[in-house]
Amino acid sequence: MKDQIEAVLDEIRPALQADGGDVEFIDYKDGIVLVRMQGACGNCPMSMMTLKQGIEARMKERIPEVVSVEQI
Repeated sequence: MKDQIEAVLDEIRPALQADGGDVEFIDYKDGIVLVRMQGACGNCPMSMMTLKQGIEARMKERIPEVVSVEQI
């Protein structure tokens, strides 16, 4: 599961890095992926929208077992 999650994050990462941010995979348990938004994404008021409408949507599309993506 970790490899699948990392693969999806690797697809998203270039767009985040282009804006000075990044995302770090922390853990997966019971359908919930935990990530840490970094750099500009850590302080951005739009980071929750990026998390839910970008990262979570892509994760659910590619990995059916994913229920939610949460930021720590």
